[in-house]
Amino acid sequence: MVRAGRRQCDASSLVSVRRVLLVLLVVGTPVVPAVSTPPTAYGPILNARIVHASGTSSNWAGYAVSGVTFTDVRASWKQPSVRCLSSVPQASSFWVGLDGYTPTSTSVEQIGTDSDCNGLNRAQYYAWYEVVPAPSVPLPAQDAIHAGDTMSADVRGNGTVYTLELKDWTAGWHFSTRQTSTTAQDSSAEWVAEAPSTCSRFFCRVMPLADFGTVTFANAAATATTTMQPATISAFSHDKIVMVTGSGLPKARPSTLTNQGTKFTVGWVRT
Repeated sequence: MVRAGRRQCDASSLVSVRRVLLVLLVVGTPVVPAVSTPPTAYGPILNARIVHASGTSSNWAGYAVSGVTFTDVRASWKQPSVRCLSSVPQASSFWVGLDGYTPTSTSVEQIGTDSDCNGLNRAQYYAWYEVVPAPSVPLPAQDAIHAGDTMSADVRGNGTVYTLELKDWTAGWHFSTRQTSTTAQDSSAEWVAEAPSTCSRFFCRVMPLADFGTVTFANAAATATTTMQPATISAFSHDKIVMVTGSGLPKARPSTLTNQGTKFTVGWVRT
């Protein structure tokens, strides 16, 4: 099956907009104050082309499962340390979520973290959640993260109510929020490294992907309504997604699944 160009990055289709990149913590240097940067947006997969369980996207790298409806998705990862060798703003996001992958899905219920560059040697690390079409929300300042922290995330749906949880096992905090969505379809579950978009009033474009090195998603599982029991990625119809440039060169590439389908890595290739 081929899905091509199903979502364009414009004001009508990508309505999740943050007004600033909120700095929660910078590792290795003093805290960098927030600066005026273009708004950013997370959201559904862009320019997807999936053929025989393998495909490409301009903003996602990782794995997605579909074919049934889902009530839960979860995983853990170590927050990657980002290299900021350019003055150009760059971003990389790591999250788990429901929706945003199948052709008819325009919502996403997701929670995750960022490793961003806000200038030369100006790294930023922070956490956020988002229930599209509402804008993304940065976690409170007390829920700060460092590069190297062990994170775990869980998104659970019950009707129109979604519980999004993030834990920093290294720092010892636990964040949870309940949000409502009337547009969610629960048609997919995802484990993704994303290049978010920067948005003006009428136009969005994918940001340069920050050099995060490698991120490892572990303990990955999803729960389908057909069984109501957690299962591994490989237990479902799953697609492996490579993030590519406009000319088709890889930007971030996931590995094959290991540990009985519960673990994989995503490696940065180019900005």
